[in-house]
Amino acid sequence: MSTEPLSPVAGKRIVLCVSGGIAAYKSIEVMRRLVDAGAHVSPVLTKGALNFVGKTTFSALGSEPVQMGLFDDNANPIPHTRLGQEADIVVVAPATARVISDYRTGRSADLLTATLIATAAPVVLAPAMHTEMWEHPAVEENLNVLADRGVVIVPAEEGRLAGGDIGKGRLAAPATIVRTIEAVAAGTQNSLAGQRVVVTAGGTREPMDAVRFLGNRSSGKQGYAIADEAAARGGDVVLISTVERDTPPGVQVVRVETAAEMSDAVREAMQTADVLVMAAAVADFRPAEAAPGKIKKAGGVPNVTLEATEDILANVGATRRPDQMIVGFAAETSDLRENAAGKLTRKGVDLMVANDVSAPEVGFGHDTNEVLILTAAGEEHAVPLASKAVIARAVLDHVVAAQAKTKSP
Repeated sequence: MSTEPLSPVAGKRIVLCVSGGIAAYKSIEVMRRLVDAGAHVSPVLTKGALNFVGKTTFSALGSEPVQMGLFDDNANPIPHTRLGQEADIVVVAPATARVISDYRTGRSADLLTATLIATAAPVVLAPAMHTEMWEHPAVEENLNVLADRGVVIVPAEEGRLAGGDIGKGRLAAPATIVRTIEAVAAGTQNSLAGQRVVVTAGGTREPMDAVRFLGNRSSGKQGYAIADEAAARGGDVVLISTVERDTPPGVQVVRVETAAEMSDAVREAMQTADVLVMAAAVADFRPAEAAPGKIKKAGGVPNVTLEATEDILANVGATRRPDQMIVGFAAETSDLRENAAGKLTRKGVDLMVANDVSAPEVGFGHDTNEVLILTAAGEEHAVPLASKAVIARAVLDHVVAAQAKTKSP
């Protein structure tokens, strides 16, 4: 049995470059998340960045003091070379139109751009600017050229901008930027490129009457984390969800409520899917009949007859194409390994992700999870208690590994 590592950035040296835009304050959160994940973060700020953030903050929260000038450090007369050579990843967040242009043309205007030009490490660029600048043909061309060179671009988002305007150009959320950095560190940022990934999330609601339903405690957090990670790996992601949560960037959401609705949505999505991850907690039973109105208390305790719902995972496993990869989830309260292994065989899936939802901080409603991943080949992989983002990475790592095995001669 193997145990999964926690964060792909742990032990990595990351240069975090911050240029002069109002979104510079978000880079503080990016740095904090990276340091908390075990990375060594070297902050590099432009003079323009100091119009929006304080040097002391970055020096206090980073792994070493802020560097700004090419000749500020007598001990390192060529700091850009040292930073570029030692870096595992260089990140620019926010990246202004000026920095993007200088980087594209190779113009070394300050320590930040000199470091970019002097490094052979992967570069992650998170642009931020006003909508008119973001849509300018020159900016679009510069980003396309950099992307063609292998620079990883974290697309700007739509939302509130400086001055009260609303539009495209806002810096991506810190969590999205860090997620991309982790994918680059793990070498997984393109591992699902060109693939359609379908993920289900949340617990289904089976109506008893017009106001009541049978349901479960599933929050959908794990399914959303998997959809988020799949998008970071370049997948074309469809998330079939019963819950209202913030949609991960680049993910298409299909809203459903009942097991029957989820079955219909999964069946349709599987026509073009390469991977299905059934993370949703689908009800096993539903009321045979739902009252059209509210059942009144005055009428006494109602007699509710239950009937079985469709076994979506088993049906998909029986009808899938040979080239499709299917991942099931098993929420258990006892005999975890035995129950999960039985479901793996009965459902006809490639991977079964099992968790003991009776354990502390595991499963429904929590931000953390602890799982056992079983493969059709008889392998077992334990992922200890960690964030659901870490669990998502582990699950998709095994999807990619299983796909590679099926393709190998």
